[in-house]
Amino acid sequence: MSSIGESLLKGAAEALAYAKGDKKNAVTHKVRVPKRFDVSEIRHHLQMSRKTFSEEFCFSLRTLEKWERGERVPEGPTRAYLMVIAENPMAVREALKQASQLG
Repeated sequence: MSSIGESLLKGAAEALAYAKGDKKNAVTHKVRVPKRFDVSEIRHHLQMSRKTFSEEFCFSLRTLEKWERGERVPEGPTRAYLMVIAENPMAVREALKQASQLG
């Protein structure tokens, strides 16, 4: 198993233990995720077309278009995902590549 796979399993086990009440060894992190994102700015910074951005990061092209027109806004986990894409797109690309190799 890859180190990323091992890390994911360890994290899942820790999360399960925490959910079951084992908080003594828990390490928690509070992350501030902005309420609003300029998805178009993220995409332009990466010099990607809408089609390429949606395909590479697994978004519906139609949803991406609605975000950029302001008709919809990304919800909680999607905002966190966009934050990671904006800060470290290579990490996201690598994780998606490894995940696709798993099955």
